Amino acid sequence: MRKPKDYIIRPDPLDPRLSERVTGIDQTGETVETAVVVERALTIFLNSQEIVTAMTIGDYPEYLAIGYLLNQNMLLPNDTVTKVEYDEDLAVVVVRTKRKTNYEKKLKKKVQTSGCAQGTVFGDLMEALEDVKLPDAELRTSWLYALTNKINTTPSLYLEAGAIHGCVLAVGDQPLVYMEDVGRHNAVDKIAGWMFKHHVRPDDKIFYTTGRLTSEMVIKTVRMGIPILVSRSGFTAWGVELARKANLTLVGRARGKRFVALAGNERIVFDQDLRFVEEESSKHRRKAAVHDD
Repeated sequence: MRKPKDYIIRPDPLDPRLSERVTGIDQTGETVETAVVVERALTIFLNSQEIVTAMTIGDYPEYLAIGYLLNQNMLLPNDTVTKVEYDEDLAVVVVRTKRKTNYEKKLKKKVQTSGCAQGTVFGDLMEALEDVKLPDAELRTSWLYALTNKINTTPSLYLEAGAIHGCVLAVGDQPLVYMEDVGRHNAVDKIAGWMFKHHVRPDDKIFYTTGRLTSEMVIKTVRMGIPILVSRSGFTAWGVELARKANLTLVGRARGKRFVALAGNERIVFDQDLRFVEEESSKHRRKAAVHDD
């Protein structure tokens, strides 16, 4: 796709629905006022069947519902979605498909994951990696440094209130869609839903997350068909193992001049002179700047 000059979707930290001001005291006993993220329950239905209730900040509920169902393999890539109905008062999203669905058995088989918002994966975790072949692509280090700098300096709810994760879909050095949520898996699902709704090709894309590179993050990226996954945080051993199995390029601890690649290294093109790369500014340093979150 042609690279736009700016984000297609970006965070709006001033949206009054997403945070509120709360008064407390600091370590000296002085009164302080701070912004805190608002959590809301959202129940997702697939046709007539209730699937899950997720805690979310509440923006882009339709994308979240579609992406969640895709990444749980309940909504298939070739499914026809006939309607997505969102009722704000009831906090319900109903995704309706042409294909009849019934996931009663699958709902009984859950695997609890490490996600901040108590994410779950249904069925066999390895199912997404069977016979997978991710497309050829490249990750130029000049793109990586430009991309991480732009994301890190973009006004966001994290910089306003903290306690939130961000995920970004990019092409080359240009971020396209930047989603935030209380759980990194929700942010991933919103992007997956956006890609499905707008028929966006995955083969030339880069996926960036502020969260850890866990097995589920790897599986979701592979399921989306994206060949490159980048994080400012660290890795889990199973995440690395699955990335190597799927030939996913896995880059972690990407902060300032630094990064570590533990899978799919052949896609990386070292075209950036490190003398011209700035270290991460303390003004925009996030919680993972010193330790993996």
